[in-house]
Amino acid sequence: MHITDRRRLMAMGAAALLPLGAAQAAEAPVDSEHLGFTPDAQFVAKARRLLDRVPAIDLHAHPGRTFGRGAVGLSAAAASIIAGGPFEDRAIADMRAGGVSGASFAAVADMQILDARGTALAATRDFAPGEAQASYGRQIANLKTYVQAAGARLVREPGDFARFKRRGEIGALLTVEGADFLGGELAGLGGAFADGVRSITLVHYHSNPLGETQTAPGASQGLTAFGREVVSEMGRLGMIVDVAHAAEPVVRGVLAATDRPVMCSHTFILGRGTENPRFISPALAREIAAQGGVIGAWPAGIGAATLNDYVDRIFQLAETVGPEHVALGTDMDANFRPVMTSYLQLPLVVSELLRRGYGEAQVRAFLSGNFLRVFGTVWRRRGR
Repeated sequence: MHITDRRRLMAMGAAALLPLGAAQAAEAPVDSEHLGFTPDAQFVAKARRLLDRVPAIDLHAHPGRTFGRGAVGLSAAAASIIAGGPFEDRAIADMRAGGVSGASFAAVADMQILDARGTALAATRDFAPGEAQASYGRQIANLKTYVQAAGARLVREPGDFARFKRRGEIGALLTVEGADFLGGELAGLGGAFADGVRSITLVHYHSNPLGETQTAPGASQGLTAFGREVVSEMGRLGMIVDVAHAAEPVVRGVLAATDRPVMCSHTFILGRGTENPRFISPALAREIAAQGGVIGAWPAGIGAATLNDYVDRIFQLAETVGPEHVALGTDMDANFRPVMTSYLQLPLVVSELLRRGYGEAQVRAFLSGNFLRVFGTVWRRRGR
């Protein structure tokens, strides 16, 4: 999650206006300037047929910005992120029309203590006693209530995605961005699992008892002893460890502490023309992949200006770690100057991947296969 400059640019060509199933997206105008390519009607049609058959899962997202409902004591920057939300009905309608069958519905653990530092976010104070836990409880209750009201279904195990897809239902994967709500106590993980949470991003913009965030100045410490306990318990429960936002020594500590694959749900790689603290080194990306993990290709407007730039990044990430380790990770509805601004644009992304030779098997892996492999492995090893 980052400061949002949301531009609702429903950039879709004439072929992309054709519905997926009975869904209509006729309100979406063409905006070729922000596409960076001219949609090919033949490949858009292929993309839509593929999306009709294959689950498409977003590893990291905040559909409708539900996490902000009822939040109090926010900074001006944090308040600006949630402005205009929640809009769960619209977000889920866009998912249906764009062929997205499942996504992370992420709570934001450190929302209450974030403020702007330049164009980035940072924690500018500590939590008051019980504040993080209360925020978690509010956000999870809101997510569960309003996801259900919008017609989605909570995902509790990997097979749910395919079952929901067959029934035409949207799968909502409850996740938490930041483990601050644990309050340094392992017991909170069991409660989160019972709540339906199936993945936790260990740190967000607040360095916490597990480790440092990658955007902390001079971050050099690895995973803490408590962090190792959390990683182990998440593995026992069947929860996916998300290392997005974590400093590289923390990520390496996670990889050493578990035999499960992990995900880095939304990032890009350094050394491709743009340097940013939120990107990871090619070496670390390969280490995540070597343990069977997956990396979510992130359509943030950091060194990217068009949807075509995002397609380029998917190819570049696949060149670095192999296409079997790349997935969709949009940070939708809370992204930083997003170049993919709506789920209605997913058929265009898929069409360009196909047109440029990514291959249908690789596209299927990108849409869900790679993530489901990781989730399935973590789930099968639970209890150990």
